[in-house]
Amino acid sequence: MKESKLDTSRPGPEKGQAPKKLGIKPLIHDSAKVTGATLGRYTEIGERTKFVESALGDYSYIVNDGDVIYSDIGKFCSIAAMVRINPGNHPMERATQAHFTYRASAYFEGEADEAEFFDWRRAKRVTIGHDVWIGHGAIILPGRSVGTGAVIAAGAVVSRDVAPYTIVAGAPAKLVRRRFSKETADRLMRLQWWEWSHEALHKALPDFRRLSVEAFLDRFEAVTGVS
Repeated sequence: MKESKLDTSRPGPEKGQAPKKLGIKPLIHDSAKVTGATLGRYTEIGERTKFVESALGDYSYIVNDGDVIYSDIGKFCSIAAMVRINPGNHPMERATQAHFTYRASAYFEGEADEAEFFDWRRAKRVTIGHDVWIGHGAIILPGRSVGTGAVIAAGAVVSRDVAPYTIVAGAPAKLVRRRFSKETADRLMRLQWWEWSHEALHKALPDFRRLSVEAFLDRFEAVTGVS
């Protein structure tokens, strides 16, 4: 199998070490900062990652030095190192876009921070579907959505919505190609394998590994009755 240039997979355990085990309780590194978050089963948050007021779906992970705020991330997402999701905006339409206008308490005695500004920031959530791969150092700007099955290349800056099962790269991110044909992508969206139980996923593991996507769909459309 040809190796992808976007590969951010983590190496296996060192010789003599037991493999890492994930479970119902999220695995959060001691150096990570997680605040106001909802984390699913079999999830992992890596070293020095900040994860604030966001949701991480079952089986998803983010490795080291990530920064995520005001975002909803689906299941089975793979997020590489140094990814930034929903970075801060500044009020460009004002006479000044500097901090002192909305973080006034740090500058002026008796002044409060501007609650309306931070409410505006919270309203611009990022939405990421299921089975999305986000490469090293990518940035997803406020208010954007990334469809299920998409790939965001390393270093990409996502300033527009990304369609399901597409691959985007660059700054600003642009379409490189589709992962699969639209027909195949639509079939995957109907099958919704990401909603299967843990037991069903385990049972299907050999088929995930060895079957082509078309053969996988043929098999499990017949098994589930989805078409």
